Amino acid sequence: MNVLLLASSLLAGYLLGSVSWGYFVGKLRGVDVRQVGSGSTGMTNVLRTLGPTLALVVLAGDIAKGVLAVLLARWLTGGSPVAEALAATLAVVGHNWPVFSGFRGGRGIATGVGGLTTLSPLSGAIATGVFLAPVALTRYVSLGSILAVFSAMVTIPIFVALGWTPVWYIAYVALGGPMIIWQHRGNIQRLVKGTERKLGEQTPVQPSVRTHRQDPQTGGSQ
Repeated sequence: MNVLLLASSLLAGYLLGSVSWGYFVGKLRGVDVRQVGSGSTGMTNVLRTLGPTLALVVLAGDIAKGVLAVLLARWLTGGSPVAEALAATLAVVGHNWPVFSGFRGGRGIATGVGGLTTLSPLSGAIATGVFLAPVALTRYVSLGSILAVFSAMVTIPIFVALGWTPVWYIAYVALGGPMIIWQHRGNIQRLVKGTERKLGEQTPVQPSVRTHRQDPQTGGSQ
């Protein structure tokens, strides 16, 4: 495999991941989502602060980043499993620590599921089901997210052992899984304390956290 093409696919994965849809959508509304709610640029925080329509846009965009990272690596390298797995991982890195928005991003779930489903549709479907069930029962998005990550960390090695997926795909869950869990460490603490916010609870946006824009007539912020 061409080393330059491998490096290009990894760089592309990171840059795709760095497109923080939540951050840019918030800017269009004059809100820096990194300064409100949980401070995450992901779908859940956008839902709480900006509403369901924009949250769906962010969700679709974040999933697409993981999908495109794998497909681009597949195309550039002629279907190299190591390139696909590492590009998907770098997309999660980019989402969590994006170069385009001050290295302050999200927690990696939507982008991670996008990459997982493209690598292994069955594992992605299982992870999605594992995510939805506890969220429906408890309304804790973070709980569903954490359990979905663990499900992927179990199913991919099983599928590798069965010969259904390339062995290199283990690298994706071995690297990306703990990374996403780490990003949820605050959520885990709040779940234990019983203070974690549930799905549907709104976070009001205070005027002080809205993006300041210069008034073209006065020069002041509006």
